[in-house]
Amino acid sequence: MQTRHFLTLLDLSPAELEALVSRAIELKALHKAGTLYEPFKHRVLAMVFDKSSTRTRVSFETGMAQLGGHAIFLSPRDTQLGRGEPIEDSARVLSRMADVIMIRTYKHKKIERFAEYSDVPVINALTDSYHPCQLLADMQTYYEHRGSIQGKTVTWIGDGNNMCHSYINAARQYDFRLNIACPDGYLPDSDILQAAGDHAVLMDSAMEAAAGADLVVTDVWASMGQEEEQARRVLAFADYQVNASIMAVAAGDALFMHCLPAHRGEEVTADVIDGAQSVVWDEAENRLHAQKAMLELLLGKPA
Repeated sequence: MQTRHFLTLLDLSPAELEALVSRAIELKALHKAGTLYEPFKHRVLAMVFDKSSTRTRVSFETGMAQLGGHAIFLSPRDTQLGRGEPIEDSARVLSRMADVIMIRTYKHKKIERFAEYSDVPVINALTDSYHPCQLLADMQTYYEHRGSIQGKTVTWIGDGNNMCHSYINAARQYDFRLNIACPDGYLPDSDILQAAGDHAVLMDSAMEAAAGADLVVTDVWASMGQEEEQARRVLAFADYQVNASIMAVAAGDALFMHCLPAHRGEEVTADVIDGAQSVVWDEAENRLHAQKAMLELLLGKPA
């Protein structure tokens, strides 16, 4: 059987993505009830980090432990990965020792190349182009609070970055409308946007994009590796802050999400992220359970 990878949301069918959200909710309930569920004893997750992380490392490592398995943290500082070993060689070796490999890196082509030479499933835990694991958690969170997201309106405000790209793919796969508001020079990839058809639309302003939205989402203005652009980005994104005025034009029961870490006073005001419409803490927690469901899907759910 061909090895399956999870590099973008497009690697799964809409039906599989819906089932994955449902399974994540079930796994969360099992955990909350204190039920021991350890289907992956003696299974190993190799975690390759080119980019540092809090939520990604803790959620994957904790998730694998809760499933009865073991996770190994690998960074360029203490492995051959940082000394120029070819990606193909690293993939061949790691996939003969680990049962599943998670990679958090910069260029998306690197993880595609790694997956091409891996004998075991490879999971994209973030690249410069996509962040699909976060979208699984976001979709789970919306479902828990409001039910199905199909046919709803979601607003993305800010940088047309990897999160924006993944929301574009999510709009296609989960069948919702995505309104996107980004400043000139920071628009999402045109090919990714065009492939979404009517599911994703660029808007002229943040206020226009947020009108009637069921969910409003943003991210930091300067992502990891863009710190030197911070001052320039603050000026460019001045009109793209999620604040009370933005939330006021959204639907009355609209939710707010942010993948974190957040910079209060920049992309979002404190009263929004800490307010009643914000579900960012549920969203962060759900990384754990959504990724457990993903691991179960790729490794095979025990009979």
